[in-house]
Amino acid sequence: MARPRANHNNVYEVRPRKDKRGVDLISDELPFGWLWYGEPKAISNAIGYAKFYSRSHDAVIRVYDECAEKL
Repeated sequence: MARPRANHNNVYEVRPRKDKRGVDLISDELPFGWLWYGEPKAISNAIGYAKFYSRSHDAVIRVYDECAEKL
């Protein structure tokens, strides 16, 4: 009897920092739980990191604005 495979999705959140210095990439998959991006292309770089490191399995990437609303 075959066991069903667990549906494992990595979930990443891109949220603006409260100090207005870039964005945080937040996930349980990251070694410290979050990464800080402060350069001019912070959002696209955070999304690129999440896409690259989850390429072997499905991922959910949520991007939020300053009001904590999902975009």
